[in-house]
Amino acid sequence: MSVTKFLTPVAALCVAASMACAQETKGDSMIPITVTAGETVLTATLDDTPAGRDFAALMPLELTLRDYHGIEKIADLPRKLDTTGAPRSYEPKTGDITLYAPWGNLAIFYKPFANSPGLVRLGAFDGSVEVLMSNPTVRFERVE
Repeated sequence: MSVTKFLTPVAALCVAASMACAQETKGDSMIPITVTAGETVLTATLDDTPAGRDFAALMPLELTLRDYHGIEKIADLPRKLDTTGAPRSYEPKTGDITLYAPWGNLAIFYKPFANSPGLVRLGAFDGSVEVLMSNPTVRFERVE
């Protein structure tokens, strides 16, 4: 076997691995935001994805949260978000900020939940979301 025949597949694998790595890290950049609930300011980060960027474009944004099934706080958004390239489902964890695409509403999980079709991760809180239990009106703002 010649060296050229050996290097070509290896080079191809390296290029493919580099491209896959670039695609994986493309969404690793985060968009910092604050969420004000009453007197408390929470920090969160949005994913650098079409949906995360589109949600950030709505800010500043004041929403009224309501409880949904003892698992999440939900709110209606003023418009649908861009979900281009989003996975078909997502398994939310405590503190996740998500979009339920079929209804077009925001869902903030205060308990983990099962993998759910139509759920798109937008980002996550940097700490506890406990303050959201007693403050229905919240304000989302980008950190500049």
